[in-house]
Amino acid sequence: MEAHLLEWLNLSVRWVHMITGVAWIGASFYFVWLENNLNRVNPKTGLAGDLWAIHGGGIYHLEKYKLAPPSMPDNLHWFKWEAYFTWMSGIALLCVVFYSNPVLYLVAPGSGLSGPEGVAIGIGSLIVGWFVYDFLCDSALGKKPALLGFILFVLIIAAAYGFSKVFSGRGAYLHVGAIIGTIMVGNVFRIIMPAQRALVAAIAENRTPDPALPAKGLLRSRHNNYFTLPVLFIMISNHFPSTYGSQYNWLILAGIAVLAVLVRHYFNTRHDSHKFAWTLPVAAVGMISLAYVTGPTPMSNAPEVAKAPAKIEYQPLPETALGGGAKPAEAATPAAPAAPATAPAQASNAGPGFDKVHNVIQERCTVCHSSKPTSPLFSVAPAGVMFDTPEQIRQNAARIQAQAITTQIMPLGNITQMTQQERDLIGAWIAQGAQTN
Repeated sequence: MEAHLLEWLNLSVRWVHMITGVAWIGASFYFVWLENNLNRVNPKTGLAGDLWAIHGGGIYHLEKYKLAPPSMPDNLHWFKWEAYFTWMSGIALLCVVFYSNPVLYLVAPGSGLSGPEGVAIGIGSLIVGWFVYDFLCDSALGKKPALLGFILFVLIIAAAYGFSKVFSGRGAYLHVGAIIGTIMVGNVFRIIMPAQRALVAAIAENRTPDPALPAKGLLRSRHNNYFTLPVLFIMISNHFPSTYGSQYNWLILAGIAVLAVLVRHYFNTRHDSHKFAWTLPVAAVGMISLAYVTGPTPMSNAPEVAKAPAKIEYQPLPETALGGGAKPAEAATPAAPAAPATAPAQASNAGPGFDKVHNVIQERCTVCHSSKPTSPLFSVAPAGVMFDTPEQIRQNAARIQAQAITTQIMPLGNITQMTQQERDLIGAWIAQGAQTN
């Protein structure tokens, strides 16, 4: 029941995060489009431009003031809660997915970090990330937006590299996204909203508004706009292990971020000219190139794998690795005795037979991927993937190759302690055709 409730909590928070994120990013995209498409030819007195539009069966006329109207309207809509709820639901999602069981989901196997240490690094990075960003924007670099943008990019990718050394691939990516999201909401809360309040207050008091505050808010708003596409990729990246699961995951993230910013820049500037149209084919070629370089390499060493040592020792599960205090024997095979067992997976000169592969998968994978998972973390098999029968294993051979052999992101946190010999054994079996007879 606990696993079932946790799954629905995950779903609910993730859904709220997606809904509010769509509202926030959609508003950002719309106002950038609106700003770029205003008719600025002979505007009315006090106006910067206007725009006629049709949508949903209605015709709209929008006007933008150079600074503000002579008097404020009774009803003025503020765009802020979309940003606040997106960030709050994102932090809640970090807690539900990563911080509630950091040893399993957050900390990289072999990193030497404890769960609390991983959580402390994650939370600390959000705080440090905002203050470093804010300091740089308020420094002399704030007057050199291109240089500032480049330095921010380098720092974010440096953070991704550092995370990749101590966090799981998913944990590293999501924390980069969390840093960017914290910067974005910090811009709204600390810079953009105060500038807007100061503007409204000055008009209400018949004072001349300070133009420096809206200019500062505009810079931060522009940053938020360019951050959106990299953040959207990070939000969906956990579905694509060839990105976060690669040993060069931080470089892949850097490449995709650059391509996303190029595409965003084209759409931000196409109202003026199409001189940045080249960014679209460059982004397409870049994505194809990333797909190629992240592809699995052929297992040319399959014969050597077959000559592995004849005995693969089974490592008992850590007593608290699965959460809920499950004992090792209960987590792996409920009916097994508490003493560590030896997996029957043997290697032979004839190559890996399915019986050996089947035994390894039963020991290491069906804790979660079964019609009746023994792990207290799951009430049903994750993503509906089950390895109960030989046919199910054969059908999922490509997925096993991608996640347990190539990227080695499975088992999660390597809680069942799958050895490299066992991964090689399964990889060799898949390379030889994944036969079950």
